[in-house]
Amino acid sequence: MDGRLARGAETRRATLARAVDIASVEGLDGLTLGRLAGELRLSKSGIFAHFGSKEDLQLAAITFAEDVFAERVLKPSFQAPRGRPRLLALLDHWMEYSRSRVFPGGCFFSAITAEFDAREGRVHDLLVRRNQAWVDLLKRLVQDAVEEKHLPAETDVDQLVFEINAFGRAANFESVLTGTDLPYDRATTAVRARLNAN
Repeated sequence: MDGRLARGAETRRATLARAVDIASVEGLDGLTLGRLAGELRLSKSGIFAHFGSKEDLQLAAITFAEDVFAERVLKPSFQAPRGRPRLLALLDHWMEYSRSRVFPGGCFFSAITAEFDAREGRVHDLLVRRNQAWVDLLKRLVQDAVEEKHLPAETDVDQLVFEINAFGRAANFESVLTGTDLPYDRATTAVRARLNAN
């Protein structure tokens, strides 16, 4: 039984790893149980047993991508000292995550958010919650920087978070579209200048 459980967990992991790669390029609508079964040489019924529906597969793919993002961006960022160093570490790891094409289509969340932002349903709602959690994290780091006196007490936290987020997302979009890394350098320069201006 333990062996079967381990194989099942590995099948699920392999399926989701391929699913997020596809979705980062083609969107979540590009995912089908049949396509994944064919590409991974697994039975469609076996994959169906893990996910049940296309929507369940999409939701699981988002959660899998969140785990990857946490491992590649969040975890190393929190090794930096509290305040401005941690905020800059987050920016650097975020840009590197997209630049190194952890997912072939760049930032997984940028790709699928554009796909589902005007829709309704469970996938949209999960993306809204995920986006809010990301914004809340940025606010927390900016507020930490204010408390550490790395930023002025009068810093408009919401405005600064909006700008950091906008620069990062624009860098991913421009890089994926043009095939150059220069947008990441520009975004980093812009955020650092914004932090130094406060």
